[in-house]
Order: sequence, then structure tokens, then C-alpha cells
Amino acid sequence: MASTLNFPDLIFNGANLFVLPFWALIILLPGWSVTQRVMASYIPYGVLASLYVYLFLTLDSSILQTFADPQLSLTTLAGVFANPAVTATGWVHFLVMDLFVGRWIYLQGQASGIFTRHSLALCLFAGPLGLLSHLITQAVSQRFFANTKTEVSVENSAI
Repeated sequence: MASTLNFPDLIFNGANLFVLPFWALIILLPGWSVTQRVMASYIPYGVLASLYVYLFLTLDSSILQTFADPQLSLTTLAGVFANPAVTATGWVHFLVMDLFVGRWIYLQGQASGIFTRHSLALCLFAGPLGLLSHLITQAVSQRFFANTKTEVSVENSAI
């Protein structure tokens, strides 16, 4: 019996595929001029954020009311995320935020000469670990490698 994908499955799969080329560029080809032009654009984040807004606005109103409950418990939240539409919405949230943090790490690495591939790979699979890895790498580079340009201008480092 052939299985059919429902809308949340399509969103999940499509969003995962959408971000992979960006991650591949910044991890595998960070110095390529195409990578630099692509990562200078906000279009990928706008697309993902728009998808997130659409998914959020189309959630059942009872789900939105649950999120607004000031007494929301972890158990209730876990139950809400059992809904595939909520999980797809949350997943797109993770994808856009992790990619945006990855972009910031990439841009900082390009501007300062700090090695970022390990941090970007971690950010792809576990966003906060990649961010922490980059912050540690940056601190170690500043402390031990005087030849590495680690001062980044405000406009290049701002998220």
C-alpha cells in the first residue's frame, strides 16, 4: 500500500531540502564568491520566515490559545507538539533560526579569518552547540593567535 504525504510532511521535507544548499555552501565552499553573494542576501530567511508565519497563522485557534495560557506546562506543551502541524511549524522555526545563526557565524569567520567549519556543522545539527563552539573558537583565537584578525566591525557582526 502506497503511503501519501500530508501537508505537514510536505512542509517538513521541503523546508529541510530548502536549507541544505545554504549549509553546503557555507561549510564546504566558504570562500567562493557565489557563497559570499548568496549569504549576503536575506531572501532565504525571508522565505522561511514567511513559511513560518503562514504555518503559525493557519494553526487551529485552540492551539494558539494553549500557547497564550500563562499557566502552560511542559506536559501540555509536549501534547501540543504531538500535532504534526505544530511540529512542522516548530521545525521551520528551528531551521530559519539555526540558518540565520549559521550565517552570522559564517560572516564573522569570513571577516576575521577564524575557522568556522566545525561550528557551522554543529550549528546545522544542533544550533546552540554550533553557536557555543564558535564563541569558544573566537575566544581561543583571540587569546592564542595574535595573527588572526578577530576584531569585527559592528555592521559585519550584527545579527
